[in-house]
Amino acid sequence: ITPHTKFKAQIYVLSKEEGGRHTPFFKGYRPQFYFRTTDVTGTVKLPDNVEMVMPGDNIAIEVELITPVAMEKELRFAVREGGRTVGAGVVAEIIA
Repeated sequence: ITPHTKFKAQIYVLSKEEGGRHTPFFKGYRPQFYFRTTDVTGTVKLPDNVEMVMPGDNIAIEVELITPVAMEKELRFAVREGGRTVGAGVVAEIIA
């Protein structure tokens, strides 16, 4: 397993009822991505036809992490914000 910073992922954003966000997020959203035991900040890039992501949505995104993390395809991760989990995802494809 080698360290990478850019990857495509499929994520599920927790609904408000599930303890997630109360509001949508937009391109440039910068949550923490929690892989195994490592929290790393990353920037979210949305598909061209998507303006925002609502709580409860499933969506394919691209992520660029600020520091490399050892990852492989199908690795699961949590999306966190201020210490709480707001989503869950899986690495779909490693870009760089």
